[in-house]
Parts: sequence; structure tokens; C-alpha cells
Amino acid sequence: MNPAVSAVTDRIIERSRPTRSAYLSLIERERDGWIGRPRLGCANLAHAYAGTPEDRDAMKTQAGAMNIGLVTAYNDMLSAHAVYYRYPEQMKVWAREVGATAQVAGGVPAMCDGVTQGYPGMELSLFSRDTIALATAIALSHGTFEGAALLGICDKIVPGLLMGALRFGHLPMILIPGGPMPSGLPNKAKAAVRERFAEGQATRDELLDAEIQAYHTQGTCTFYGTANTNQMMMEVMGLHMPGAAFVNPGTKLRQELTRAAVHRLPRIGVHGDDYRPLGHCVDEKAIVNAAVGLLATGGSTNHLLHVPAIARAAGIVIDWEDFDRLSAAVPLLARVYPNGSADVNGFEAAGGMPFVIRELLDAGYLHRNIMTVAGGDLTDYGSAPTLDGDTLAWAPSGPTRDDTILRPAAAPFSPDGGMRILQGNIGRACIKVSAVERDRWVVEAPARVFADQLEVLEAFRAGELERDVVVVVRFQGPRANGMPELHKLTPPLGVLQNRGFRVALVTDGRMSGASGKVPCAIHCSPEALPGQNGAAGGAIGLIRDGDLIRVDAEAGTLEALVPADEWAARTPAAAPPAATGMGRELFGMFRGLADEAEKGASAILAGAGL
Repeated sequence: MNPAVSAVTDRIIERSRPTRSAYLSLIERERDGWIGRPRLGCANLAHAYAGTPEDRDAMKTQAGAMNIGLVTAYNDMLSAHAVYYRYPEQMKVWAREVGATAQVAGGVPAMCDGVTQGYPGMELSLFSRDTIALATAIALSHGTFEGAALLGICDKIVPGLLMGALRFGHLPMILIPGGPMPSGLPNKAKAAVRERFAEGQATRDELLDAEIQAYHTQGTCTFYGTANTNQMMMEVMGLHMPGAAFVNPGTKLRQELTRAAVHRLPRIGVHGDDYRPLGHCVDEKAIVNAAVGLLATGGSTNHLLHVPAIARAAGIVIDWEDFDRLSAAVPLLARVYPNGSADVNGFEAAGGMPFVIRELLDAGYLHRNIMTVAGGDLTDYGSAPTLDGDTLAWAPSGPTRDDTILRPAAAPFSPDGGMRILQGNIGRACIKVSAVERDRWVVEAPARVFADQLEVLEAFRAGELERDVVVVVRFQGPRANGMPELHKLTPPLGVLQNRGFRVALVTDGRMSGASGKVPCAIHCSPEALPGQNGAAGGAIGLIRDGDLIRVDAEAGTLEALVPADEWAARTPAAAPPAATGMGRELFGMFRGLADEAEKGASAILAGAGL
């Protein structure tokens, strides 16, 4: 095992000892005292069976047979989740093939950040993760399921499903992906049209045409943002069937992987021959694997929030220092847009996750001995799924088929993972530099301070940012407004950088999982808004227009170059009033309870004392 990975794992195990022990005791009690079907009253069972009369006799008479709960994020407004439309009826048939039954336990909301970017609905986005976790718990609360299949893909959906499902960690569960849409307009060409539009050189019709060519059918978006990073993580954690992440929707191979997952669930149930409960699959080593995979593939910065939140739900504590230490050791093996020109279909064609997992295992960066849903250990995930006629099989991964997209661990794109922690008198923040040119890793320029991303766009259009500048956007944290992504800032900041200016962003909000070439110090913590019980707001609230700000990814610092006595004497900026409309007022409780970004920015985990 790589010594840095081993040391971080030991650090997490030791730090998590009391909370992990409490969690394992919880799921052991739940398993032994589970109010399952044999203990439910007759009227309770009759209610549970009434909706699926075709399976009633099987549910009633097959002692020890599994009833699989399907928790689905289906809707046909999200391309990634529209594929799930007929999954339940198919999965019920496949369950019967192995003497099991299946029911839709419940649906969870699945909003699209791509639709809400830059608009009020985005302020509900992060807390939709907590809502999904709560909805998952409700779906599984009936006590009528001995296992579950979790149908979800995109940004907050997979973390939310896991956060809720892990509180039922005595049950076996498998994540069921749907796959990416086939490639459309190349991402680089789409980004170029966005930048031309930001400069007034392309019309709205031209921009809309480009976007529709890029996002053109069912499946996940093809860039390597948060949704596809989710699928990578499920592979390195062993929570998918091997190689399931990036197989396109509507293919025979995609169907057979889902069928195999349904067939596998009864075998890993408490009455099966290979019991593998979710709470034991997601252990400290699996969480480290998720972090390593994130760094080795240049994945989404949103997972610096999601991985800690998922871990907490399983009694595990991981912090940004762990990510920073891993990033210094883990090589970058993949170049996928926005860190390269290829999309996830190109990544899959070059060898995909089986290649990445095999390389990282052989080089000692991933923990091999984790409990996967497929059986055995993570070695199985170094093989790629294939069809031998109609039969699903797996073949060992070969060498990379395109070394502009995937490289072996012995000859990586970069010796480190490209995510760093910045610390200084402004606070503690994250930066992703895997797509940032090295000569942009240090930016020192005067600040221009905003409290809303739309104000930044107005200033850009007015020509007020035509200079070296550090754009500071504050009051964007979880307590202030739900921590929206600020992806609409990517094109104008990219334009300024293309014009030769030294540009950086500093914010207590999030950037998109597709953030790229502009250096962005994000998730700045403590956030500007004061916390509960009189806790002070973060120092980002002290910055004034014209302050010289240094964002230094080389040294790992984030500093306002202001005399210490002046800095200490400053009064924090006043917070803007809480926004209403678009349902934002309904999420006031979440904002009030949310904890800091480094812990996952979750209201429900904080409220539960986890």
C-alpha cells in the first residue's frame, strides 16, 4: 500500500473510532431487532401487498425470500433520470427469476443544476441532498424490504441516497446507474460558444443551438462533472456491479448489468449465502478509495462536501486535510473535460474505470480488501463487462487505448491529484488546479467584492473587471443562501483570463463540478454569515474593494494582504436579507441548522448530532 494512503487511512480510522463503533452497534441492533415482514401485523402486511397483487402470493408464502425496495429518482425532466422510466417493471421480472419480489418503495426528488444554474432554484440545490436522504429513509421505513436497489445518478442524488440508506446499513443495497448519453457537440466547442456569447459575439439562438447539440438525449451529461464523478466513486467503493458506471442507456449491456444487480441482491441478503450489508461495505477504506478515485481522475470539487457527508452517515470522519495529503501522493491518470478534451464516452472507450481501478490497485493507491456488492474484493472491478452472446461476462482490462485520455500510474499526466487546501487570514478553502495552467496557480490582485453572482455579470458587461482582479463573492455559504453553484461565472472569468488578465475567484459558495481553467478558491470557511449561538462570521466578510488578495496554490495560502491591526479592527459586512420566492423560505430550517462545508454542509446530519 502506498504509505501516504495508508497513513491517511489510519488517521481516519483512529479519528472515527468512537463514531464508527456507535454506527456499527446501531446497524447490528437494527438487524437483530428489525421490524421486518415476519414481525409485522397482518393488517400492516395487507397494506404493503395491496399495491402489487400480482406478487402477493409470493410475498406471503416464500419464507426467507427477499422483497427488494426500489428507491427511484425517476423524472423525465432530467435526462439522466428519464432512463429509469421502465426500470421498476423490468426489475420486478428479474427479481422473480431468482425467487424474489420487488416494489417501488418510494421516489426521491432529483433537481437539475444545469436547469437552475444562476437562478433562484439553485439555492435549493445543496439542500435537495438532505431532502433526498430524508425521502430515502421514509421509503425504507416500512420494514417490508430485506434489500434495496438505489436508482439515481446526478449531483445531489447519489450522495443523498447513500446518506439516507446508510441509516439502514444492516440491509444489502446496490446502486443502479443509467449511463451517459452518447456524445453530442464536443464540450470544448460548447464552452467556446458560451465565451463568445459572454463577449456579445454570439446570439442567444446560436448559444441555445449549441447547448441543445451538447445535451441532446437521455443519459447523464457527458462532461466529467459531479454526476459522472458520482459514478466513478460508486465503482471504486464497490457499490455498483463492476464496470457499470459509463455504459450507455438503451443498450443490451446496460440492461444485463441491471439484471445482474437484481439477481445479486438476494445472495447478499441476510438469508443469502454471502451477506454484505451496506454499512459494512461503506467503511473507512471504501471512503479513502472514493477520495483517491476523485483525485486520480480529476473529479468534481463538490465531492469535498459530499464525501464527508456520506462518511458521517456511516460514522466516519474525513476532513480536507486528508484530501490534501492524498492529493500530494495520488497521480492524475485521466484527462476528461473540463480537465481535457475527451468526454466520458471517450474515457470509457479508452479503458474507463476498469483501467483506472486496475492501475491504482497495482500501484497501491486503492484498498483492495473492501467488501464490495459483487463479491470477492475490488480486484473484480479491474475487469470490464462484456456480452458473450446474451451472457454477461467480465474480461481483464488491457492497456490504455488512448494515452491522451488515460495513462498508467507509472506515467501519469501529473504526479499529484490537483486538489489543494488553501489557508490564511481569509479562512480555509479548496482549489482544484488539475485544469489550471501552472503559471496561474498564484494570483495576486486587487479585490472586487460582490454579494451575488448576478452583480458580477453586470460588472463584467459594464467593463468594470477589465484588469487584474480577484472576484470575491460572499454570503454564498450554506447558512446564507444554501450554497449555490456559481457556474455562470465561468464564461466571463474565462474571457477575462483569455484577455491576459490575472484573474481568480474567492467565495464561500460552490463552483460547478465542471469548473476548470480559472483558479477558484471555493467553499471558503467559515462562511461570511454568522453561525448559530453567536458564532462569528468568517473573515471573507472583512474584505473590502481594493484589498490586495493573494491566492497561492503553490504555497497553499489564501491571504488578504492587509496590515494585521487594520484587519483585526474591521467590522464584518452586513448580510443581505434572506431571499424569498421559488420556495426558498421553506428551507430556512436547513439553512439555520447547516454546519460548515468541511463537515459536508448538511443540516440533517448536524441536527441528528452525527
